[in-house]
Amino acid sequence: MEIKCIAEFASITQDPKASTSLYQDALGLPLEKMDDYRFIDKFPGENHFGVWPVSMAAQSCFGKDKWPAIVPVPTATIEFELADGAAVEAAVLEMKENGYEFIHEARTEPWGQIVARFMSPEGILVGLSYSPWLHE
Repeated sequence: MEIKCIAEFASITQDPKASTSLYQDALGLPLEKMDDYRFIDKFPGENHFGVWPVSMAAQSCFGKDKWPAIVPVPTATIEFELADGAAVEAAVLEMKENGYEFIHEARTEPWGQIVARFMSPEGILVGLSYSPWLHE
């Protein structure tokens, strides 16, 4: 078997209205509608796929090896790439003005990525990021 690319990523939500509001309204993704399903076809590519241990995610988000009990443990993560670090900071401010709470605001990770993270209504760890190596 030879995998060519990630063909699809979809959140599975128990609150379609809240999830649609996040992805379409707050993040501005041009979602199409088919019945109750929202989607984008041929959206520019997935640049990274990983299997991230929750202990590493906890370290990245909270600076500890254990995910805190007061925050639901995510089962997936998705990051949306922005133009630069200033765009990440601006996006955080915009989303906070619309009532979204962040696990952490924009900061630079040891590997050079600028990222801010929050939880989606369906429990996905969502990152707004700028990864310099994707823009070279």
